[in-house]
Order: sequence, then C-alpha cells, then structure tokens
Amino acid sequence: MDGTSAAPAPLAASPAASSGPLPAYRAKVAAGELRADAAQALAAEKLQDLWRRTRGYDPSPEAPEEAGFFSRFFRRKPVDEAPGNAPIGLYLVGEVGRGKSMLMDLFFATADVPRKQRIHFHQFMQDCHRTIHRWKRENPGGDDPIPPLADGIAGRAALLCFDEFQVHDITDAMILGRLFEALFARGTVVVATSNTAPDDLFKGRPGRDAFLPFIALIKQRLEVLTLQAQQDYRRDRVRGLPTWHSPDDGRAERALDAAFRELTGRERGEPQAMAVLGRRVEMPQAVNGVGRAGFDDLCGHPLGPADYLAIATHFHTLVLDGVPRLGPENFDKARRFVTLIDALYEHRCKLVASAADQPDRLYERGENAHMFQRTVSRLLEMQSQDYLALPHLT
Repeated sequence: MDGTSAAPAPLAASPAASSGPLPAYRAKVAAGELRADAAQALAAEKLQDLWRRTRGYDPSPEAPEEAGFFSRFFRRKPVDEAPGNAPIGLYLVGEVGRGKSMLMDLFFATADVPRKQRIHFHQFMQDCHRTIHRWKRENPGGDDPIPPLADGIAGRAALLCFDEFQVHDITDAMILGRLFEALFARGTVVVATSNTAPDDLFKGRPGRDAFLPFIALIKQRLEVLTLQAQQDYRRDRVRGLPTWHSPDDGRAERALDAAFRELTGRERGEPQAMAVLGRRVEMPQAVNGVGRAGFDDLCGHPLGPADYLAIATHFHTLVLDGVPRLGPENFDKARRFVTLIDALYEHRCKLVASAADQPDRLYERGENAHMFQRTVSRLLEMQSQDYLALPHLT
C-alpha cells in the first residue's frame, strides 16, 4: 500500500507516556490540557489494558514467497497457521467531538509495538484499492489479490489504528470481510474510532446482507466501547474561533490555517472522496470530520444539491478558502455557493471561511443579487454563538 501513518507527536520522553495511555491521559488532565471526564477515563483504562497486552507484540514474519510487486513485503503465516492468541482489539464508538481520536492517539504514541500504523480509514481503503489495481495490472489472470494484500499490510503493521472507521462505498464493503479475516488470521491487532456502532455500519444500503459476516467478525475480534463523554469538545473549539475572515489576504489565509490546526491537530489533511449517485465528490483535505477546500473546488465545478448534501452530512465543519465577489459574471458559481450554504445550514455544519468581503457585500449588483439575501442572512447567523452551539445533523 502507498499510505503512510499519521502518527501524533511522540510522547516517549515523558514518564507518563512510557507507562501507557492512561498515565498520559491523567497527565494531560493534571496539566489543564483536558477536562476530567469519566467516559474518557474509562476509555483510557480500556486502552491501558490493551497497551499491557500488546507490549512487545511482534508476530514473526516469514520469508516472502511471491516475486514481483509484493516481494518486498514480509510474508505472514498462512491462515491455518496464524497465532490464535492475538490480543483482542478495541472499537471506540461515540458522537463527534467526544475525544475518541485524541485517546487513540495517546494509545498509538505509547504502544510498545515494533510495527504499527495509524491511518484514517478512508485513506486506508483508497490505498487498498490502488494496491489491488496495481496487483491485477502486474498479474493479469493471477490469483486472488486479497492474500498478498493482507501479507503486505500485516508485514508492516502488527498493530493497526484506524481513525473514523466508516463504510459508505459498496466497493469497500465487498472486500472488507475477506481482507480483515486475513489480517486477523495473520495476528494483526486493530483499534478503531467511529461515529457508527458496528451493527449500524452500511445500514440501509443495497447488499448489506453480504456485509453482515464482517460485522460479526468485528464484534468477535474487537471489544466495542461506547464513549459517552460529558460534552462535545470539538464544538467548544469551534465556538471559540472567529469564523469569517475578510478581505481574503495573507492574514485571512493564516487565520484559516490556524483554525484548521486548532480543529484537527494537523497542519494538513488527506483527500477524501464521497460516493454520490455513482460519482465521486472529493474534499481536498479532511481530518476527523473537518473538511477544507477552496471556493473553486466546491463551486467551480458542476456539483449539485446531492453533492453538497453529502458534504454537509460527512463533515461537521468546513473550512472554505477564497470566496470571491459574486455577480452576473460568475453566476453559476454564485448559484452553487447558495446551494452549498443551504445544505450546510440545514445540517448545522459549521463554516470557517475567508472571503473578499463581508457577506452583505459579496453580491451587490445584478438582477439576481436579491436571491442572495437569504444566503447573507444564513451566513450571518452561522457566525453566531447560538448556531455554533448547535449539534451537527447527519
């Protein structure tokens, strides 16, 4: 696979970090970086138990047997010879903003596992599809690509930490069961965060019956813990941020960079594609439910209401760069922008944007300027603390 881990900053230098995620969590609370939260503390205890069970965990790889593209990967034990005592992983589920990713990052940073990877689940699946495509191209008429794919993944990581585990794409659903069965057979330990309980994955989608064995496998190999934290910490962060920056200059760009960093803990995100009516709509940067795009990325292409609905439901916050002045000369873009704002507003998605001017001065001339007045009203309301306190509607 082509993906790389998105590991948080190392914590090994502190005594708490060297003792596992629970002491690291308690140290952050003691330092005032986090508020004490009983649900988070319970999750940290569960992760601490897994930290103990995985200390030094490193199933022995065998020599590679295949030539070609996969020959550089370690070959793992075949399914019928896989270790039966691999530690049970953890599936951490809860609403957005409850601290799931933060807790998993503490676990990942402190995990004493020589081969480990932390990756956004969407990126993982994209890498899987690319690898399968490459394998088929290099092995025309060859055997099943899943076993060598699992060989490569398990050869690099005995511990896999997935952020935002979710299944929306039928092509993902088709390979997940067999791929994870192969990974578990090779001794891979999985930790995942998700907004969706296992029983609700791919719910209401065509072909879900064939997906049910995968759900059963997840519940067998991962302990499921629901994180019912006391408050939405992500919403608190949004409420403390200025959300409209004009004019669209270097200062505004730096403000959006800072907002994205505050909301995600990352300088940049990874591209994320959404399947919409058989098409793919891409968010240029995405991390933990926060999307970032330029105005032309979303309004300069022929996107429609269904596309903007997908964006509004997939992301609780959108960071949008470079909203220009609007008028008859760019009416198509203005119309799409109106549709985008309608979708964001209806689903209480939060917007942090840079723009050429304030909302009521973006579209001042032309016969269609009147249509923009509702959008102005919504943009102004979306900056209010009352709106920012509302829960995201998916």
